[in-house]
Amino acid sequence: MVTNLENLELNKFYQNIQQEIRSEQLSEEEGGTLEQLFTQAAVNLLSDGGETENVRVCYDEKVLRTGIQHKINAYALSDNYETLDLFITIYNGTDEVTRIFKDEIDKAAKRVTNFFRNAVYKDYVNEIEESSEIFDLAHTLADSRELKDGLVRVNVFVLTDGVYPGDHIANQAISGYPIYYRVIDLNYLYNISEKSHVPIEINFKEDGFQVPCIYTPTENAEYQSYLAIISGDALVNIYERFGSRLLEQNVRSFLQFSGKINKGIRKTIMSEPHMFLAFNNGLAATAEEIRLEPLPDGTGNSVAWVKDFQIVNGGQTTASIYHTWKKDKANVSGIFVQVKLNVVKNKENFSTVVARIAEYANTQNKISASDLSSNSVNHILLEKLSRTIWAPPVSGKSQQTRWFYDRARGQYKTAMLKEGFTAAKRKAFELKNPKSQVLTKEDLAKYVNTYQEVYDGKKLLIGPHFVVRGNQKNYVQFMHHNFSLSPDNIYFEDVVAKAILFRSAEKVYGVKPNAIGDMRYITVPYTIAWLGYRLDYKLDLYKIWKAQDISARLREKLREIMLCVEDYIKTHAPGSLYGEWAKKEECWNAVRQQGFGISFDSISDDLEVRGQNYKRVRVTEDEMVSAEIKAMQDRLQSVHPKTWEKIEEWGRATGKLTPYQRTMARTIGTNFSRNRKLSEIEFSNGQQILDFAIEEASEIFFDMEDYFETDISVTTTVKPEITLELIQAIVKWDKKSKKLKDFEYRFMADLSEARKPLTEYHQALALKNYEKAKRCGFQED
Repeated sequence: MVTNLENLELNKFYQNIQQEIRSEQLSEEEGGTLEQLFTQAAVNLLSDGGETENVRVCYDEKVLRTGIQHKINAYALSDNYETLDLFITIYNGTDEVTRIFKDEIDKAAKRVTNFFRNAVYKDYVNEIEESSEIFDLAHTLADSRELKDGLVRVNVFVLTDGVYPGDHIANQAISGYPIYYRVIDLNYLYNISEKSHVPIEINFKEDGFQVPCIYTPTENAEYQSYLAIISGDALVNIYERFGSRLLEQNVRSFLQFSGKINKGIRKTIMSEPHMFLAFNNGLAATAEEIRLEPLPDGTGNSVAWVKDFQIVNGGQTTASIYHTWKKDKANVSGIFVQVKLNVVKNKENFSTVVARIAEYANTQNKISASDLSSNSVNHILLEKLSRTIWAPPVSGKSQQTRWFYDRARGQYKTAMLKEGFTAAKRKAFELKNPKSQVLTKEDLAKYVNTYQEVYDGKKLLIGPHFVVRGNQKNYVQFMHHNFSLSPDNIYFEDVVAKAILFRSAEKVYGVKPNAIGDMRYITVPYTIAWLGYRLDYKLDLYKIWKAQDISARLREKLREIMLCVEDYIKTHAPGSLYGEWAKKEECWNAVRQQGFGISFDSISDDLEVRGQNYKRVRVTEDEMVSAEIKAMQDRLQSVHPKTWEKIEEWGRATGKLTPYQRTMARTIGTNFSRNRKLSEIEFSNGQQILDFAIEEASEIFFDMEDYFETDISVTTTVKPEITLELIQAIVKWDKKSKKLKDFEYRFMADLSEARKPLTEYHQALALKNYEKAKRCGFQED
């Protein structure tokens, strides 16, 4: 059942998306059609949720000589060629949310499937123009042997800004490749925007698999462990459908599935399948929720359904079983694998617990904790810097902003909720932390690795060809070879300058139909890397940081270089597979040696001047801590005292706060209402109580804006001066009317007879009693 509140929130989400893409279309730099801008917005949300990555928005629509029509709006090809995501968009752009019908969905699915069929069977590759945005993908599908050997699944996403309540699209296979269809409608986009992650759910029972298990007899608050036995057929089924999405997100980059088959596993499957369970160590996995059902023979339990199933150890075992089944046509029905499944019960610490399980489960792979999660010291330092450093004010704007480092997925949204609460506060948060200035870990790796090469002796470890390979491989290179220095404020400022340079270059390159060409994801990193190499990395990054922009001359030079770089790669790529060639070191070596006849005289002012002494003061750790404490104090004060009371009442009603925490919540609210400073204990406990209340009962904060507006209206109303004479008049009136409570009357009487001093605080309390008396009929003479 959909509530009115849910409808209201969905409509608000829809209006926000439409407004954002229309504003983007009007901007000089981007342009583009509304349909493609919506496609970009949708795939960004899916990428944030870990459902796809490295998406390239590119439009192609064609009716071939054979009469077969196709259309595609975007695609993503994993760096190991295992997964191909194809996107097609149904965009309405109406003022109100519209419903999408089954025939529209079926038509769209057929059209994008036709593209895949045409490309695989080479019907299209000889007709496509080189200027087409889809040229590279079409040639890769037709001619890449690596892709043909490695491709496991094709995911077709039908994107729409409407609501689709209909049935799922039936899966099919083309040329032996399974095609899985998903409709991503407005409801789905809204859900993923709120949750940042839509978990995998596997229904083993519906899929026809039995997964017998036993569970540990002891219980604790963190997790429950199960030991299960899963068949080879079941593993093949889930691997073919989900692939790397089965891997815990923090370890995905480091434990990526690959098409390489472990020789020992293959040999056991082919010659001694009955020994597999004895020879193999099995899998370690985690889940958020599980449902058990009795086995038909009554001998125990079976895992019928599992939510947010993630493999934290055993990815190569899973992949090797699948590829032996696929490539060698092996019968894996007799293969069984043990699974240690930990169901994490503590939702508040879900990500942390899963990351720790992943860390210890992978100790034999010599992967460090910093590799497995975003909790390394450098990432945390960079996060702190991003919360305390303000960017220089941009000309013509009074509002200073920050570059927000999104260290862990969804931090930006969480910070907005924690610090914003009300619509006005959220708007203020966005003004200070614009979405356009959010940096992710993958962004960091891309911008830093693009800017400058890194060598180990003669071995090239960092270069633009790694950036072209995609976020995962590039991030691995970055973590291993380019993030050893402890970040400080100067490092952070330079990172932001590199981000501004990269994003400015993307805007210079443009978006279809106003783009230089069709290979922005290649040309931009190669151009910046070539420029840095040719200038001996003397570009004045601090000047970019101070201006929060690049100069017009540098923009013109970037465009000039891009035209040369793109033409060179397209001209010299073997077999027209320029996307494949750009991933290789030999491509970068070739591009780097070209002079292109380009002069740098026009950008001399953008270079560092020898002997120029910028006063770049490093921020101490103590200063960072002070700024962080100030921000946390402001956050606590942004919660209205009445809301602290509601938190206390909610904690009592639900039993989710201890008596100590309930008292603490009320005390904090009282202190703020009286402008008292919090003690260290109150400050520390307040943060924890607030985090927990936001997570468990965010509805508490919905009406907080009304409280603040009431405060404003009250403060703007003319209030009487609380004099001794007025207090005495109220006491005299209440002797007859008996409207004040006993303690209120005694307080006023004490003031009237000078037993209590008429301090500022006592005047404030007396004012409340005066307002109550007025409501009950008291009238001044």
